[in-house]
Amino acid sequence: SDWKDRRLWVTVLPIMGITFPAAVQAVLWWRYRIAFGATFCVLGLLFGEWVNRYFNFWGWTYFPINFVFPSQLIPGAIILDVVLLVSNSMQLTAVVGGLGFGLLFYPGNWPMMAPLHLPVEYNGMMMTLADLSGYHYVRTGMPEYIRMVEKGTLRTFGKDVAP
Repeated sequence: SDWKDRRLWVTVLPIMGITFPAAVQAVLWWRYRIAFGATFCVLGLLFGEWVNRYFNFWGWTYFPINFVFPSQLIPGAIILDVVLLVSNSMQLTAVVGGLGFGLLFYPGNWPMMAPLHLPVEYNGMMMTLADLSGYHYVRTGMPEYIRMVEKGTLRTFGKDVAP
């Protein structure tokens, strides 16, 4: 959670995360006219991610679950399915539903991320709770310059990353 407020998470993940739900939605709509393919796919992906997070991160390395929770894709998938159901058009779903999927990603994850954006003072430095947890739970495979706590920038408090 210490890297989820950066630019890469809110731009790359929705673009990569729409590929499987859109493919399952297209197949289920084309063959069976079932309009909940994206939501069904996202629920399956979310279940698999929770199993992965629990056994790999908690079971092997004892990271806290609030540090490694998966991203929430369900609101975007519901919008994708609703646009297909209402419009009955794959092209409109690709444009409007895909846009809604991407734009709802950050607000859909905000209830889980908001408590981690609270400011704390630690050893004379101002940082967020997410940065503090990343400072204490050091990941061995991550280079030091990536996990370094940003001193003085406070990007999550008013610059262009968080609304």
